[in-house]
Amino acid sequence: MKKIILAITFSLLFMGIVNQTTAQSVEVNPIKIMDPVVIIETSLGNITIGFFPNDAPKHVENFLKLSTSGFYDGTLFHRIIPGFMIQGGDPNTIDGDSSTWGTGGPDERLDAEFNNIKHNRGIVSMARSADPNSGGSQFFIVHQNSNFLDEQYTVFGRIITEESFETLDKIASVSTGSRDEPINPEQVRIIKVSVVPRADIPDLIELTEPDRIQTNVEPSTGSQLFESEEHDIAFSAPAGWLLQQPEKTQENTPDVVAVGPKVGTVNPVISLTILPTNGKIIDDIISEKNEELQPLAESRGLNIISQEQITINDKDAYVTNAQGVFSANGQDYDVKFKEVIIYGSDNYYTFSYSNGVDDFDSQIERFNETIDSFKKLSEDSANSEENGGCLIATATFGSELAPQVQQLRELRDNTILETESGTAFMSGFNQLYYSFSPTIADLERESPLFKEIVKLTITPMLSSLSILKYAEINSEEEMISYGVGIILMNIGMYFVAPTIIIYKIRKLN
Repeated sequence: MKKIILAITFSLLFMGIVNQTTAQSVEVNPIKIMDPVVIIETSLGNITIGFFPNDAPKHVENFLKLSTSGFYDGTLFHRIIPGFMIQGGDPNTIDGDSSTWGTGGPDERLDAEFNNIKHNRGIVSMARSADPNSGGSQFFIVHQNSNFLDEQYTVFGRIITEESFETLDKIASVSTGSRDEPINPEQVRIIKVSVVPRADIPDLIELTEPDRIQTNVEPSTGSQLFESEEHDIAFSAPAGWLLQQPEKTQENTPDVVAVGPKVGTVNPVISLTILPTNGKIIDDIISEKNEELQPLAESRGLNIISQEQITINDKDAYVTNAQGVFSANGQDYDVKFKEVIIYGSDNYYTFSYSNGVDDFDSQIERFNETIDSFKKLSEDSANSEENGGCLIATATFGSELAPQVQQLRELRDNTILETESGTAFMSGFNQLYYSFSPTIADLERESPLFKEIVKLTITPMLSSLSILKYAEINSEEEMISYGVGIILMNIGMYFVAPTIIIYKIRKLN
């Protein structure tokens, strides 16, 4: 019998992403300690860690229990990347083969407790695999601010003494091999881990509330761009959601999955499954879909709320809204979902969004934005030959600069183009820009290295343009003033400064 697409999608989406109810207190057995902190003793110095039990109670409890039991004693900081982070907590590093470092841990796995604490220097966060709910014992300490990790890894603590930061820097500076492993493991071995009351630490740094991602921003303002030349597609997913491409074990396995931070009973999930049309028209696919949903509705009590055939971006589409109770980890969850099938000549694309019933509406607009942003790269490339293409968009697709580019587009549409001078400038700029943009954009698609070079080159310009986000532009004069200032700043960065540097170097020689 043909596999039921929706059933398989549900099982994949809910496998490992449903969290248990979090505890509100932390108890460390076999001892009870008020306001506990952990001291990690290494040969390069001590690292003292304080915790955020309100943000990640299960992770804090787990780390304290492992620390109390001696689990971490004798392990290494086995992955060291200066300017990024140091990672430890793998029992395989005590006496195991170095090829197994990074793969060990306890049998128990933790459900993600994504929160809005930023991954700034000194933050302690849980390492994991591609599965958000795969945390065990391995943790990492951020060496330098790494905010691209925000809301994708569970922050549960931070280092709280000056000595800890000095030790962090010492560990980050040791010599490492090709896999970021320490050349001399004994330099970075954890001698002993102790759990003590915070009151016993005499040299605490005066700490403020950790930096957090702004929560008063509308959910729809941020996005990350996903592009796949293999599938000839691109679309935007909500910023901060974990994007994954699961192994294609079955035909109906989703090709792309985006998992959001858990707010209610389950993590919100958006998935995309790509299947060949095999010559079928949209009516055939709709008929098959309804046949597959019928037994699911009868056997599992799936309630079909609505179904309709519509057009999305000039493509035929079919939308299903439904609700049902699904089981995972021995618990039942009341889940609502929306599924959108977009028909193409060669493939059809099934986007699914699922969330707990009470929280479904909170992310539905972000799902709708994902649907609206969907496009085929080949069609976009054909349009770019007519309209010029965009090397900036190509260079930043799927990178940490993508949200910045999206904000600049909003700035262009909502501010610059609202003034006559801004419109005139954009018209002239587009004529110049699109005279060379398609050629460079094509080179970016052909060469990942060239794409990285372009990305590095345009970063200063994107940063300078971001200044306009903080400017109050209410008149033509203000638009001209700010615009001229930005242009002069870029001329200085790209032409004047390099010329001066080259001149001085030649003068020295």
